[in-house]
Amino acid sequence: MKAVLCKAFGPAESLVLEDVASPVAKKNEILLEVHAAGVNFPDTLIIEGKYQFKPPFPFSPGGEAAGVVSAVGEKVSHLKVGDRVMALTGWGSFAEEVAVPGYNVLPIPPSMDFNTAAAFSMTYGTSMHALKQRGHLQPGETLLVLGASGGVGLAAVEIGKAMGARVIAAASSAEKLAVAKAAGADELINYSETSLKDEIKRLTDGQGADVIYDPVGGDLFDQAIRAIAWNGRLLVVGFASGRIPELPVNLTLLKGAAVVGVFWGSFAQRQPQDNAANFQQLFGWFAEGKLKPLVSQLYPLSNAAQAINDLGQRKAVGKVVVQVR
Repeated sequence: MKAVLCKAFGPAESLVLEDVASPVAKKNEILLEVHAAGVNFPDTLIIEGKYQFKPPFPFSPGGEAAGVVSAVGEKVSHLKVGDRVMALTGWGSFAEEVAVPGYNVLPIPPSMDFNTAAAFSMTYGTSMHALKQRGHLQPGETLLVLGASGGVGLAAVEIGKAMGARVIAAASSAEKLAVAKAAGADELINYSETSLKDEIKRLTDGQGADVIYDPVGGDLFDQAIRAIAWNGRLLVVGFASGRIPELPVNLTLLKGAAVVGVFWGSFAQRQPQDNAANFQQLFGWFAEGKLKPLVSQLYPLSNAAQAINDLGQRKAVGKVVVQVR
């Protein structure tokens, strides 16, 4: 099979496309014939040795995939050969085949195509877990989404609306905000042209945002935590800006606020029943037309490095997908 390989930590340009032996599914795994693979921010980190997981060399990046089950381990009972599925792989999806633990695999709804499915699990799984289990978002509350035109950001906008929140979308350009507006955002903040903190306070009559969804970190975190509501929750999702911020903890004391970590991958493994319930709700909203994943660009497997670079340089709007078949 063909696979994009990382043989040493380095930039995306160092990745190579080679023929390698097909993996064999273990007793608790399925073998997935990959049709499409989602590109996510962790892919930019894992190839440079900056992610919390460091696979042995050589490995393929790609943390999520969609395709068809081609073999099933004897301990996997909820899947069969021929099933159309989406899978959380951690790495390995930028290849024609990947072996995946059965508990990380879900059947795809009949109306969902492979490209959409490859763009769905990580972004919507992360944002649903963040807003439901970690943020406890309630109907009528104000949700601020930073980086609102990116994959997880757009998912958070849509899920926030489905949960009954008033959604303020924040992004760095008018073009990106137009995408967030189309996804259902009620209010928009262009933080390249105005003060994020001041705009949050203006749009909330000085009260601040009840829940803040932050996949960006850096300076935006610093401003957002100063415009959080009483009993507010700031969700730490990632650090796309490149800087991990430090928190003056007196700010949480003054607002009775909480800064909450979001790590969906571990949640999915530690609380599989809760994760499955999240996805049943997500699939229901998808069937109702409330969730419309935006796949902005498709790349062939041979161009996976370019896909990772475009995402890492924050050029992407919505999700980027590598088409394998």
